Amino acid sequence: MERITNQTGTRAESAVTEPRSASPLATTSETPRPPWLRDKSWAPWAAVGAVCFGAFMGQLDASIVTLTYPALEDEFGSSLGTIQWVSLSYLLVVATLLVPVGRFSDVHGRKRMYSRGFALFTAASAACALAPTMPFLIGARAVQAVGAALLQANSIALVTLSVPVHSRRAALGIQAAAQALGLALGPTVGGVMVEHFGWPSVFWVNVPVGVIALVSARVVLPRSRHLAEATKHDTGGMILLGVAATAGLLALSAASGTDLPLWLALGLVAVAFVAATGLIRVEGRAKAPLLDPSILGLPGVWVGMGRAFGGYLVLFAPLVLFPTVFERWGLSTAGGGFVLTWLPAGFALSALGSNFLPAAFGNHRRIVVGATTTTLAFAALVTAWTSPTATSLLLSAAGAGLGLAMPANNVEVMSAVPASFAAITGGQINVARALGTSVGVAITTAGVNLAPKLDLAGPTLVLGSLVLVSCLIVVATVRVQPSTEARR
Repeated sequence: MERITNQTGTRAESAVTEPRSASPLATTSETPRPPWLRDKSWAPWAAVGAVCFGAFMGQLDASIVTLTYPALEDEFGSSLGTIQWVSLSYLLVVATLLVPVGRFSDVHGRKRMYSRGFALFTAASAACALAPTMPFLIGARAVQAVGAALLQANSIALVTLSVPVHSRRAALGIQAAAQALGLALGPTVGGVMVEHFGWPSVFWVNVPVGVIALVSARVVLPRSRHLAEATKHDTGGMILLGVAATAGLLALSAASGTDLPLWLALGLVAVAFVAATGLIRVEGRAKAPLLDPSILGLPGVWVGMGRAFGGYLVLFAPLVLFPTVFERWGLSTAGGGFVLTWLPAGFALSALGSNFLPAAFGNHRRIVVGATTTTLAFAALVTAWTSPTATSLLLSAAGAGLGLAMPANNVEVMSAVPASFAAITGGQINVARALGTSVGVAITTAGVNLAPKLDLAGPTLVLGSLVLVSCLIVVATVRVQPSTEARR
């Protein structure tokens, strides 16, 4: 077992062994590319384009669904606390499955799992559009999330596999741009579609795109060249993480307007606590843990995971918050969606533009400056949220701050662990981001419901909470400096 040296010089044994040597390509497991394509000079970029379909659709779907909340309230007569589970069911399944699905794909073929993910995502999208009841829609979203996990867990590996080494940075940049474009277009596209075609159109749009992407993936993606040997999966950790997160968010739903009796809410809190405690114990003994305690215990890593959690909480909370005030502004769903687009657009442009900053403006400084910008923007929004124009500009500033901070945070975390644990650490970052997004949706819904009882406006209470989270990111970053010992 590899041992990781921490900042104090003591040695902590890792529960994760070195990755085993890869096995040869299993030629019968995946469909090969046609000969007329395989030998073309542009074949690698065609494969990158196919992966960008998934990157674009995944982020578009993440930011588009919140625009359907008011329409779903009218359609099904459900409370906002219940409707939030259209998002939460999706996010929780993705958070639980990302790491194990990635490991499963390494063994059984990334192209095959990616293609099956698109097929499942597309079929489940059609089921969402046809949902006759709210429980059916929530269940269909959970199934859709299984497909999304297969897409997200394999996208970067497929890009890396498809292009030559010297082109990887450019290829990953294109994939990141596709994600950014999907995130930025989500509110605008969603607003127009909901207003003119109804809420089912948000899910129907995935179907033709999914069919095209599925066909192109089977044709242009190369087969997996290095399959890993099968290892034991951390089934216990996966189950406990799902139970802890679901029970905790269900308990929080009691404050969001759902009809949960107090005794049941307290019981769910107890279940979440027991499951979380069990998760810590199980992960400490697992051979291939979902959340490796020895990595999380490294100096700077646990703070970086917390920043990823808080950053995506802050990024997605406004996407749930502001659709509740469109009518108060006198805006249509399409007009409100345009206002909301400024947040992910600011994030996307800043994340891409930060690549051109000088090296002297290091990751630590980017995190502090970015998180401070986001804090100030949300603080200003506390008093300016009634103005659509001011809201647009301040959301853009908040997004730009997050776009500067979050990529730098990922680099900080990845630099603090040994290279042999890069894939595991990347998976844990994705789990932190997904859980942060889930909590952002839940606390926003709870804040909107609780604010009138506290004689406050919902946006004021929620935006104040986002200021607090952003401040904590700044303070944690300033207090925890990058550790050169951890990087070694």
